[in-house]
Amino acid sequence: MTDLLERAVEAARGLPAAAQDDIARLVLQLAGQDAAPVLLTGDERAAIARSKAAAVRGEFATDDEVRAVWAKHEL
Repeated sequence: MTDLLERAVEAARGLPAAAQDDIARLVLQLAGQDAAPVLLTGDERAAIARSKAAAVRGEFATDDEVRAVWAKHEL
């Protein structure tokens, strides 16, 4: 294992379990391994449906709204 990959694994150890699972799925996908699909809850499916409907209507966040979210989460 390379030093970079070892650093990444060590950094992931400090994350919550859900984030670790997300990283593991990405690594498995990049390595060509089949990973189990992520099952969505009913609430998550509904949120995606609302987002798709808003996109069809052309309802998108403004640049200022996006910047505000980034600032709120220090991104």
